[in-house]
Amino acid sequence: MNSMIQSSTRFGEIENIEYFDFEEDFVEKNIRCIPMIIRLKMDTAGIKLKLSEWSHFTTEEKIDLAARSCEMPGEVQAYHERLAGLIKKYSGNAATTLLINNKPGWNDLDTIPAILKEKAKEFNWEIYPEQWKSLTTLQRFALLKLCRPGHENKNFPKAMKEFNLVNENTIN
Repeated sequence: MNSMIQSSTRFGEIENIEYFDFEEDFVEKNIRCIPMIIRLKMDTAGIKLKLSEWSHFTTEEKIDLAARSCEMPGEVQAYHERLAGLIKKYSGNAATTLLINNKPGWNDLDTIPAILKEKAKEFNWEIYPEQWKSLTTLQRFALLKLCRPGHENKNFPKAMKEFNLVNENTIN
């Protein structure tokens, strides 16, 4: 299940920052990849963040982005402004904005997105409605991000196991 990891990384030691075991490979001292918690907030705030931009942020800025709340309208706007400001600061360019989906698939507890069903089927797995409903928003978001076409999907099976959707014996 989703966990707050107490690891040797500074990121993992900060209270209220959630990341997954399958992210441990890249959440080290400088947080070289963009964690799912920040990816969710980027989608919520309507900003695209390139890895090249992210790599210039300080560890403290990365931690701030992970810990900063981005749920209420004012928080979403403040997050958007903070992230856009950091992108401008380091790249000199305006942030790339995204359309905000007001009804993203990860928020729909009653419908398991087809793309996720199809990805699970590739492994001869099935996700049941009660499982989907039991996941946190961040877990549902992560699964949808991990099953997108063109995405390196090596973490999809790891996430399915971590979220207790399949058992260890079913991982290829």
